[in-house]
Amino acid sequence: MSASNTAGIAILGAGIFAQEAHLPALQTLGPLAPKLRAVYSRSEKTAREFAAQATTLLNATPDVYYDGNPSFNLDTLLARPDISSVIVILPITQQPSIILKALAAGKHVLSEKPVAPDVASGAKLITQYEAEYKPKGLVWRVAENFEAEPGFIAAGRAIAAGKIGKVTFFSSRNVNFMDKDSKWYKTPWRTVPDYQGGFLLDGGVHSAAALRVILPSSMTHLSGFASLNKEWLAPHDTINTIIKNADGSHGIYELSFAAPSPSRANAGGGLVFTGADGWLQVQQTRARDLIHNVEKPILRVTIKSATRDANGVLGPEKEEVIDEPIRGVELEQASFFAAIDGKDDGLGSPLGALKDVAVIQAALTSGGELIDLEKLISQS
Repeated sequence: MSASNTAGIAILGAGIFAQEAHLPALQTLGPLAPKLRAVYSRSEKTAREFAAQATTLLNATPDVYYDGNPSFNLDTLLARPDISSVIVILPITQQPSIILKALAAGKHVLSEKPVAPDVASGAKLITQYEAEYKPKGLVWRVAENFEAEPGFIAAGRAIAAGKIGKVTFFSSRNVNFMDKDSKWYKTPWRTVPDYQGGFLLDGGVHSAAALRVILPSSMTHLSGFASLNKEWLAPHDTINTIIKNADGSHGIYELSFAAPSPSRANAGGGLVFTGADGWLQVQQTRARDLIHNVEKPILRVTIKSATRDANGVLGPEKEEVIDEPIRGVELEQASFFAAIDGKDDGLGSPLGALKDVAVIQAALTSGGELIDLEKLISQS
């Protein structure tokens, strides 16, 4: 795909992630991405500032759309025939209606995670898409960048290849320090969330997606507890759960934004998978890019495989280390554009993203009771 043989794209939303992740990803993709023809934000000021940033990064000047002026509002943008697809990066509760509006206007849609604020609304959205818009050839994908990260994909492939034997148990531990000075907290729709879980939903679907990509068997049951430890992170800021998978393996899934200080964040955290013949760990770290001589974030996959002789006696451990740069947003965009061209690699499935929301919703509502994740989705 190149900008010369496809209609353009528009970005709906001009917040932090649009600025710091999606625009740079489009810049990296270059001619592999359609031309950015328009941007939209609720406020004219924000839209114009975002357009200026896009002009600098992409060497193209997108048109500006915003609320309050019928000549430059979202409906006018969606009516443009030279825009075939949109990336939706708006507050969680606004996204479902905007996704449907864009699909109704005949646009392909890449919408930021989570797929919806809760399982019921997500299931309804998927049903409507599959009944009304998928038959028309319209593509809708969910931008879950953890699903596209090469590091997590490499970990899943290593386990599928039997490098640690059958998975017996696992742990996913992610503790974050969030204070009121954080740029993420200062976003108004996050400060007073009108959706379940607050940061736990917004950020938690990432770690749920990582498990979905890496585990060789689907997560089927969950039991746990949720709590609020910092009142300004309402409604909840911490979940601790156990999860069972279809193959009988099980593990711990913990997530919190209530660390008392930065030093507690991710102490003892990360992803660890234990198998019958070894174990595998995934951690985020930094490595030097020798070409540009800068430190860049990477995902490091460490695989420890047990060896045994003909008599079954344990021998030296084999170690394999895989370092992958963090580039999930770039790859999820590329996957979306390829799907529009009929080359679907399966990334960004709305149903997969719905499973991530189900994990968080179950963790928030379990109260110690066992929740059937598959039933939660099927009955919604």
